[in-house]
Amino acid sequence: MQGRKKWRVIVVGGGAAGMAAGITAARQGASVTILEHMDRVGKKLLSTGNGRCNLGNRFLSEGGYRCSQKSFPGNVLNRFGVKEAREFLESFGIVIKEKNGYWYPKSEQAAAVVDLFGIELKRQQIQVITGYTVQRIHFQGEENFLVQTDHGDFSGERVILAAGSKAAPFTGSDGSGYQLAEDLGHRIFSPLPALVQLRCQEKFFKQLSGVRCEGKVTLYAGEKKLAEDLGEIQLTDYGISGIPVFQVSRFASVALANKKQVKAVLDFLPSMNMEEARQFFLFRRNHFGHVKWGDFLTGILPKKLASVILKETGISFQQNAAKIPPAIYETLLNHTKAFEVTVTATNAYEQAQTCCGGVDTREIRPENLESRLVPGLYLVGELLDVDGICGGYNLQWAWTTGCLAGKSAGKVPIALD
Repeated sequence: MQGRKKWRVIVVGGGAAGMAAGITAARQGASVTILEHMDRVGKKLLSTGNGRCNLGNRFLSEGGYRCSQKSFPGNVLNRFGVKEAREFLESFGIVIKEKNGYWYPKSEQAAAVVDLFGIELKRQQIQVITGYTVQRIHFQGEENFLVQTDHGDFSGERVILAAGSKAAPFTGSDGSGYQLAEDLGHRIFSPLPALVQLRCQEKFFKQLSGVRCEGKVTLYAGEKKLAEDLGEIQLTDYGISGIPVFQVSRFASVALANKKQVKAVLDFLPSMNMEEARQFFLFRRNHFGHVKWGDFLTGILPKKLASVILKETGISFQQNAAKIPPAIYETLLNHTKAFEVTVTATNAYEQAQTCCGGVDTREIRPENLESRLVPGLYLVGELLDVDGICGGYNLQWAWTTGCLAGKSAGKVPIALD
């Protein structure tokens, strides 16, 4: 294709950030082509929000983002935030339904969002080429890039690199964008799984598979507290899952990569402090002392979880609760309010929703996501060393960075008479 046409903007990657960038650039009057190595664009969008597509969050705050350069996400979001993202999505027909501040398409179908993006890509006359893998990007001087693919070369004046992270590779995020950025001189912080399940050492997890309960997860590296979150914890045959686990998982990834010992402390009675829980157990012992020890937590915790916690005290399930020594109630209290498990690993990239790590943001201009190293190169979305918590944060980052980059890259110089 080289020699036939020189594009104003070439977008590498047809995910959420890439499509947002392409549409915004085209709206500036630029000629745009999107190169996507999968068989269609928007594939990762189809799996977001369990297929319902959590588009954003009205209550989004910059505190929900993690980055080595702490001020970077806020500096970017201040230029294109929640209001601008909603206006962008609504500009091509997405009707937003809000639930507790979370945004979903009115149909609650991610496929409908992808369809509307496709309609707008066509309306803006953007050339979308699928099944092409970008192998290398060459900067050949001012407004001159050569993008080499496995099916030929493309020439452009601007390049927006929106190739995604390594999370969920079945959707197309295979990590190839990191190498493309590194070849152009950018520093890469090693990407690691984030928003992911945690694998634990203890053998009793096989008995807990399928248990769900309200709780708080607190993560430690050694004695240092890393993070905590509250919500529905899911127990699996290999460890812990659920939204609160996802929220703290990136800290486990980093600590484990640095060869630190990581533990999670689970509080299964988060609505009570330690003294309130102590008094609750004392009241239950005094009023229900006739029950067997194996039934003491019945109606308080899920049966399988209660069984494991009671077994950990070492007391026979057949003893009456009234006859259990006071010291055992303290042990039970600690197991219920501070149940320690050893985290040995995260699940793989295949199960992760996003990654922590990526392109060093100190090399990126926050006003438009342009590289400080290569003029005319823009880096957006999950490729950057920015990861958000659950609840629409990562799609907001895609809309924000894609639109800012597209607006800057797509500006067409005004011809002088």
